[in-house]
Amino acid sequence: MADQQDVQDVQDGFIRAEALGSAPVPLSVLDLATVGAGVTAGQALRTTTELAKLTERRGFHRFWVAEHHSMPGVASSSPAVLLAHLAAHTDRIRLGSGGVMLPNHAPLVIAEQFGTLEALAPGRIDLGLGRAPGTDGATAAALRRTDSLNERADDFPQQLLELTRFLDDDFPDGHPYARIHAVPGPVQGRVPGGVQSPARPSIWLLGSSGFSARLAGMLGLPFSFAHHFSATHTVPALDLYREQFRPSAVLDRPYASIGVSAFAAEDERQARRQVLTGALSMLRLRTGRPGLVPTPEEAEAYPFSDFELDFVDSWLANVVHGTPDAVREGLNDLVKRTGVDEIKITTTGHGRAERLRSYELIADAYGLPVLG
Repeated sequence: MADQQDVQDVQDGFIRAEALGSAPVPLSVLDLATVGAGVTAGQALRTTTELAKLTERRGFHRFWVAEHHSMPGVASSSPAVLLAHLAAHTDRIRLGSGGVMLPNHAPLVIAEQFGTLEALAPGRIDLGLGRAPGTDGATAAALRRTDSLNERADDFPQQLLELTRFLDDDFPDGHPYARIHAVPGPVQGRVPGGVQSPARPSIWLLGSSGFSARLAGMLGLPFSFAHHFSATHTVPALDLYREQFRPSAVLDRPYASIGVSAFAAEDERQARRQVLTGALSMLRLRTGRPGLVPTPEEAEAYPFSDFELDFVDSWLANVVHGTPDAVREGLNDLVKRTGVDEIKITTTGHGRAERLRSYELIADAYGLPVLG
């Protein structure tokens, strides 16, 4: 199974004294390389790179990017490519996918991609896996070359087993894939002159319902729940994960994180203007009109219907936003209510400087160190 020394170190408290400041759990980042109105995808990706460097310098624990497709406002459609770029611009922060949608890809391809990332950034790579398409049905069919989305999702446990065997290079004798090797990978250490790498990507399961929570628990894997867009299911899914957990070679006890949408600004009004852009962007996505993240001015001028206002109010109720102190209190409350071991903060707003500043303010609110 995966090398989870990183998670074990967090559980055992090895990182707390120097890295946590006053945060109750490690703080991490989930980024989508969001593209705002008037911004190019290249500029958005450069902002993601700046954000990875900033959060590494401010003591955040992980930096994950998510796979989405056919969404003009999201430039992170290829996590492996983006992570390779981020690995070249960072030194310490863990990098990972939050996540790669396993049914969209052949397990061997993922094993090769993330084996390459592990070779580039040894001991820093997380492979977070989801079973949703990360897009609409037509786009998923184009990705998967099949019209049967349920068939691929139902195969998720088998696909996960196949991926794990490729990563460990341990298909049993007689298996059709026993002579196939994911390179870079463990096979290098078993050939003349080869040297075994000390680690391989750490596998996480991601989810927004009970399926992945149950599977992660049964397999003894770390689990990350999408609280930022499925908040009503957070506690039940985490309870299910803990109830189903079985110790494994990876973990001896459960380890769960949640993705949380949060935005900090110097005052409440600035924060509200920024999170409203994310709410309008999500409203358009949910109603089949995906587009670029609107400016605060566009969001404030938008003629919301009563139905749309109800959606926005419901959405913003689960976005932690406001002054740095208010955001800190909101995140601390979530930790108390959910008992999670780690928080992954995601921000959807318009403006490079504003998004970078939000993470800086959150780091300051918790007294996270400024690392060299």
